[in-house]
Order: sequence, then C-alpha cells, then structure tokens
Amino acid sequence: MKYYKTGDIRNITFVGHGGEGKTTLTEAMLFLSGAIDRQGKTEDGNTVMDFDPEEMKRHISISSAVAPVEWQGAKINIIDTPGYFDFIGDTTSGYYLADSALILINGLNGLTVGAEKAWDACDRAGMARAFFINQMDKENVDFDRAVDSLKEKYSTRITVLQLPIGQGLQFKGIVDIIDMKAYEFDGKKVKGVDIPSDMKDKVSSMREAIIENAAENDEALMEKYFEGQELTKEDIMKGLKEGILEGDVVPVFIGAAAPNLGISLLLDNLVTFMPSPDAAININAKNQKGEEIKYQADVKQPFAAQVYKTVADPFVGKLSVFKILGGELELGQTIKNGNTSKNEKFGQIYVMCGKKQMNTEKLAAGDIGALAKLQHTDTGGTLCAETITAVFPDVVFPEPCISLAVSAKKQGDEEKVFAGLHRLEEEDPTFRVEKQSETTDTLVSGLGELHLEVICKKLQNKFGVEAQLSDPKVPYRETIKKKVQAQGRHKKQSGGHGQFGDVWIEFEPLFGAETEFEFVDKIVGGVVPRQYIPAVEKGLRESMPKGVLAGFPMVNIRATLYDGSYHPVDSSEMAFKVAASLAYKKGCAEANPVMLEPIYKLVVNIPDEYMGDIIGDINRRRGRILGMNPVDGHQEVVAEVPLSEVFKYATDLRSMSQSRGSFRMTFDRYEELPGNIAEKVIEQAKKEAEEA
Repeated sequence: MKYYKTGDIRNITFVGHGGEGKTTLTEAMLFLSGAIDRQGKTEDGNTVMDFDPEEMKRHISISSAVAPVEWQGAKINIIDTPGYFDFIGDTTSGYYLADSALILINGLNGLTVGAEKAWDACDRAGMARAFFINQMDKENVDFDRAVDSLKEKYSTRITVLQLPIGQGLQFKGIVDIIDMKAYEFDGKKVKGVDIPSDMKDKVSSMREAIIENAAENDEALMEKYFEGQELTKEDIMKGLKEGILEGDVVPVFIGAAAPNLGISLLLDNLVTFMPSPDAAININAKNQKGEEIKYQADVKQPFAAQVYKTVADPFVGKLSVFKILGGELELGQTIKNGNTSKNEKFGQIYVMCGKKQMNTEKLAAGDIGALAKLQHTDTGGTLCAETITAVFPDVVFPEPCISLAVSAKKQGDEEKVFAGLHRLEEEDPTFRVEKQSETTDTLVSGLGELHLEVICKKLQNKFGVEAQLSDPKVPYRETIKKKVQAQGRHKKQSGGHGQFGDVWIEFEPLFGAETEFEFVDKIVGGVVPRQYIPAVEKGLRESMPKGVLAGFPMVNIRATLYDGSYHPVDSSEMAFKVAASLAYKKGCAEANPVMLEPIYKLVVNIPDEYMGDIIGDINRRRGRILGMNPVDGHQEVVAEVPLSEVFKYATDLRSMSQSRGSFRMTFDRYEELPGNIAEKVIEQAKKEAEEA
C-alpha cells in the first residue's frame, strides 16, 4: 500500500450496539472504494472484517479488525469493533487506535444502550465523534424520532447535516444541508437533483441552526454572525470542524449500508469533517529520566508508537497492531521496546485489511500498522527509535467480571489446553488464566459467559484442543467454636524399634484474629523432649489444610501443647508428627467445627430506575445492603454477598439493567456458612471423596 501523509489519514472506529451494521458498513465502504470486488454479508459469513470461524458462525463481531479505505486522496483506517458487551475489551482497543468515532444507530430504534456507552467512552477519551443513522431503507423507520432521541440526551451538540428524501422502502436520496444540494441514488452512486419543494423550508431552517452551531465555535465567526454578515461555506466548515474536534459539535449522517445507499456521501463527509491524527493526537510519553515528551503525530519527531492489539495467529505467530504517535517507520529501521530497552527485529511492515496483511515500506505519524513476531512487546508496550527512550501511559482495559473453572475435555490434553489458553491470554487483555491454590481449580476470567465460551471455541479452532467450563469450587474454610483438649497417641510395635509418640493438645478458636494458626509450647518437666516439639508443630501444620467436616482448610485455631509422654527408644520425630495429627482430628471434631464461606464486597453502579430490582436481587443472594450513594447521575449500591451466590452476576446484572449496570467485587472476609447450606456442602464433599 502506498505512503500517506499524516494530514491525509483518518483513523475512525465504528462503534455502537450489536446488530447496528458496523461490519456491513465497513464492507460497503471497501466495495465502493474498490478494495474488494464483491460486497459480502455478515449473514453469509463472507465479510472482510468478520473472519474468525466463531464470527462467521454466530454472525457477530467478536474481535476488532482494521481495514484501510482509500477515498478522495485520503486513507481512512476503519476499526470495526464488536457491539456485544462481552467483547468490550476489543472495542476499547478500537478507541486507542482511532482519532474519532462513528457511532451507529438505526432509524427504527434511535439511541441504544451501546450508543450511550460509546458516547461515554468518547467523552472519557476526549474524542471527536459523529452519528450515522443506518438502515434508513427498512420499514417503519422514523428519521425525526431517531434524531429526537439523540437531542433529548445530548442537546444542541447534535447537528444534523443530512436529511432523507423518503424513508423506509421510499428512501431514495439525501439532502446535503450545508451545500443546499440534493442527491438521488443511482445504483451504488448518487446523482445531483433539485431539493424537493416540500423540503425546502425545513432545509433552510436547519441550515440556519448549523450556521449558529458553527459560529459558536469560533470567536471571529461569532462576531461576524452577530453583526449580521453572511457566513461563507468556508466559514461554516471551519466552525464545524473546530466544534467536532472539541466534541462540541456532533454531526449526524444517514444512509443504508447493506444496499450501499448514501455511503459515498458518508465517505466524503468523514474525510471532510473528521480530524486527522496531527489535529487529534496529543499525548505525553516519558523518557529515561522520567521527563515528559509531547507527541502530536509530527513526522519530524523520532519514531514512537504504541501497540494497542495483539493477534495470536497459529501460522504467522504473534501480530502486534500499533499506531504511530510520532515520527515514521520504514523497512530496515532499528527499533526497540521503550519499556524494556530491548531491541526488536522485524522483517516486514504490514497494513491490515481484516485478516489479510499487505506489505508496505513506510508509514507516517498517525498511521496504523502491524509487525509480526515481536519478542519483547505485548499490548500496551511502546516501540521507539533506538536512539531514544519513550514510554507511553498504560492502556486501560475493562477488568474481568466473571470466572469459571476450565478443564481439558479429553484426558491427556491438559498441557495443550493450558498452553493455548495462555497464548489467547496474550491476545486478549480482558481474559485471564489463573490456578487456584486452595481449590486446585484453574480459573478463566472474562467479561461474560459468552466471552469465555468463545475463548474455548477459539482454542479449538486455533490450536485443535477442546476445553470445558464449569462452576468454580468455592474456597470454603473450616474452623472451631469451642475449646477442647485432645490426646494423640501413636504406638506401633513391629520387630526392632517401634514407634511411640503421645501428646495432649488444647485446641481453641482465635476469634477475630488474622492469624490462621498459632502454636503454643507449654511443656514443662521434659514430658515431651525439646527435639520432638517442632515435629508436633509440623504435624499440626501439615494437617490444617484438610478440615474435619468437608476437607477444606482449617483456620483461626490456637493449638497449645501442654502434656505428653515419650519412650526413650521408640520415640521419634515421625511418631510425634503422627500423634499430633491424631490429636488434631479428634480435637477439632469435638470442638464444634463449622464451615466458613468467603464474603465479597459488591459495588453496583446503575441508573435510578433499576434500584428496586437490584436491591431485591441482592437480598435473594443472601446479601446485605450497606449503603447507597449518588455517583455521576447513577446510583451506587454497596453490599456484602457470599461468593457462592455471585459467580454469574455479570450475566444477571446485564439482564436486569438492560446492560446499563456495572459492578466490581473485592474479597472482604470469611463468615460462618448457614447450617442448611453447610450440610449440602459437606454431603457433596463426601460424595466427591468416595468417587475419587
């Protein structure tokens, strides 16, 4: 692919709710620009951007993908992102790669939850954005209602630049309000026509509103406007572009991606109105001394880029997708990882078009590219020229909110399964693999059940091994509630030296203590020789991980060795270890043992209208509401809940709040498990022990 200057590049992420047509729109643009010779369909599984087998099977986007569209002398790098919230991590990488966002809604439903979340993400990133009302050719669409839903939420920032000529099955053209021109569809192209007479008044009044919006973003234009002077088209464009860059103006465009209606006009507008990298990029890196260096996509700066996405390809190896934030990158250049100062070697520079890699010799500041098989660089890592050190701020991805246990479906595949999962962990920053020491489960954590299910399918498709998911084991614990004294006596005679160890130990609970086990030596008069006392402690410590009720670790216990006896010939360290373990089993069984369960602090952020449902649901989960606080126009509910009740809370909250709620959980403490539930846990543990 040819070299494009920074000012001729547009990096735009397509975002919004699932099913709004982001992939279809990208396909239409690629076809219209001549990049592909046939326009694929998501339902047929043959689009450029949805190339993963799971995407093709499910007809949804699972990963973000990049494709360049060459149009009117400019290069538009489109980042097509998933709309389903289980895959929001890949959507996040799209915001980092882009300089502006095109938020898709449809003419039937108007503003959606996904569009609201996209708007909020743009606000956090300080990113320019525009709306595209798609599917204007569908029955029952209502353009005015869709626009009203935007204005009701975002007020005067919403600036309509196009009007439809007809709607639904009668959608046949578009009016450009700034130019006061109309276009009718002629196949995939458009032809100029007169503005319909019944639309002229509406177009004129809306143009006046656009002029007012444009003037508000430039003091000189505002002065000119109030003096009654007519603003030229250049004045209007200047004011709108400044407003769009600052986020004060959000233009609205229209079309229908599937039949490719109005898409050429949309491409024109994206090139005209959306900012180039040199206008949008303003980021600080730190050098070796910790001093800040400002990057603004200037080709004169030394090369510096950041990796925002990693793809684990079983054939090519690891592909690192990056955005150049300063300088240029060309073949043969020596680069290093700024975080580690280790040199990186690369053979080719790629421009990605879906899964296809196109070679290029040089990329300018602001452009997006990919390098294969980088040894020292993961997602978020900084690449820079060998002569400098630059480190950009960390990339922040959503934290995993659901964990399930994973195991190999076929015995003997364990090593392959876990090796493949770790490869996928490199690719997806919102996915984690972790071994639980207490329960021996291997947990996979992600953003939803669908996310984890797709990970397992990717494992099968990419690495040829199958994994299965199940509910994790709860890391219960056991403790005692009363003080008891118990004897542990181990005596064995079998020719030659026998074995003899005899101890009396007092077991008592450590209420409210952070110490899980405390050993006290109160032996006097040498009834247990000094050299055997460490063996008694060791025997107790080795017994503690297996409780007397269900085999869970025993905690919060003080064991006091106060008496015992020994044999001058048959006593040994091993004998006293065994005696201690016998005392442990007997004593703890008599000391009113109970089960403990982990309690987590749950903080749920939701709109007001869902408060009743959320509080009722937390109560049903044996939770306790601690408080409610207003935060940024939402309600924050703080509660305590048992871990066993919230393994799949991410899915349930999404359902209860129409995906508007979010939550975070942190471990708080252990608490006694209610007796009726403890009985079931103990019964299940005994059953598993018998089957083992």
